[in-house]
Formats: sequence, structure tokens, C-alpha cells
Amino acid sequence: MNTLSKCVVVALALTALTSIAAAAQSDSPEERLARLGIDLPPAPDPVANYVNGVRTGNLIFLAGKGPRRADGTEISGKLGADLSIEQGYEAARLTAINQLAVLKEMIGDLSRVVRIVKVLGMVNSDPSFVDQPAVINGFSDLMVEVFGERGRHARAAVGMASLPRGQAVEIEMIVEVRD
Repeated sequence: MNTLSKCVVVALALTALTSIAAAAQSDSPEERLARLGIDLPPAPDPVANYVNGVRTGNLIFLAGKGPRRADGTEISGKLGADLSIEQGYEAARLTAINQLAVLKEMIGDLSRVVRIVKVLGMVNSDPSFVDQPAVINGFSDLMVEVFGERGRHARAAVGMASLPRGQAVEIEMIVEVRD
């Protein structure tokens, strides 16, 4: 990672930490989203023969989602070849917004989230690209901004030779909820 990329990643992280501190002062994930200027879109429909999420007990397993914009277009390309770390970070953040839309559709009120338990972040990577964690931080940072400490999670960030439709990232997560 070059010096400029490192500086941008540090700046993004500092912005996220500032938002995290502000999030601690609010008691509602929806209020935190509003403060961040984020309106959740309608939950994206599955693109094949599966469902967006499955609940078993108090756990919800959300299917992988990608960086689909409200107009249906996606952020696509390979990190390290077509896209910068910063563009990948934004793709992961957009994916987080899509996953929150699915979660809200499933449970109605994001205040019912007990904890974001586990995240699997897959990055469409050039073979020489090794900064997958910096990309998936776009997802993780938003979860912490929205849920505070309840948003901190176990995580894997891995490189993939390709992803469906050439999307930049695909991310799935497991969430614990209360009734």
C-alpha cells in the first residue's frame, strides 16, 4: 500500500471513530443512521434461488450481498487492478447499507440487534492484492458506527479470484437478535 493510500485509510478510520463516539450518545441505530445521512433502501432481492436471510433461534444468517446502488447498478472490478482500496472501502460500506436494509426488513427495528456476531467479507482481488482487511473495514466501520460496541464482530476478509457479476465485494453476516 503506498503512502497516499495509507493516509486515506487512516483518514477514513478516524472519521469512523468520530462517528463511533457520536453513536455512543444515541440510543437508536435508526437515529445513528439518520445522523450519518443514510436512508436505508428497500432490501435487495436475491439474485438466484435463495432467501436474504434465515433465522434460527436468536441468530439471523444473512446471505451474501454486494455493493448494489439504489438504481440497480453495482460497484464492480478487481481490487488492486481496477479499483483502489478507497473504492473498495466504499463498496464494502454500500454493502453494509444493503445488509442493514435486509436486517431491518426481517426484524422491523434495528434496536432488536443484540450483536453483530460474524462477518465474512470476500474481495474480488487481483492475485497480487493483499489488503482485503482494509477494504472490508468499510463494512465493519459502519456496523460499529450504527451499533456501537454491539457492532464489533468476529470477521474474515479474504481474496477471491472472481465474484458474481464481477462485483467488487460480497459480504455475509450472522446477527444475534432479541424478540
